[in-house]
Amino acid sequence: MAVYFTSDTHFGHAGALSRFRRPFPSVAAMDEAMEAAWNATVGPDDEVWFLGDFALRLKPDAAGALLERLNGTKHLVAGNNDGPPTLKLPGWASVQHYAEIVVDGTLLVLCHYPFRTWNGMYKGALNLHGHSHGQLKGMTRQVDVGVDVWGFRPVTLAELRKPKRARAAGAAAGAATI
Repeated sequence: MAVYFTSDTHFGHAGALSRFRRPFPSVAAMDEAMEAAWNATVGPDDEVWFLGDFALRLKPDAAGALLERLNGTKHLVAGNNDGPPTLKLPGWASVQHYAEIVVDGTLLVLCHYPFRTWNGMYKGALNLHGHSHGQLKGMTRQVDVGVDVWGFRPVTLAELRKPKRARAAGAAAGAATI
């Protein structure tokens, strides 16, 4: 079982195409590409921590069906665009606004929003976040895990730790060295 992180898919959100300069001709193409990338990356037995902003403009039934088609056990750390219908989707294994987990011996502080300081910051803990769509300059031990930074797919802690020059296509401005 692998553990993955991602955020800010904005499934169903037409405004995401222009606002975040996404390279898709339509919302349907964007949603289809992100679903395919997720399922090509994440296996059924893997765990995914989704750090907010899952879907906008999708009816709850459509959002729920989409969530069910995505591989893995999915935990939601809610974002500013995750309203009550998203929080109540039955496909989430857990829903919270903040989480601290340990992966490969490293404390990870998870929130939709980037922090200036966080628990364990000076003891090796990492802050993983979304919200900024790669637009903020990263801080040491802090990483934007959003799809706009990571090739529209979830990523592992090992991928997040790679030096910038060695990262896969999509790693950019919002991914600081950790």
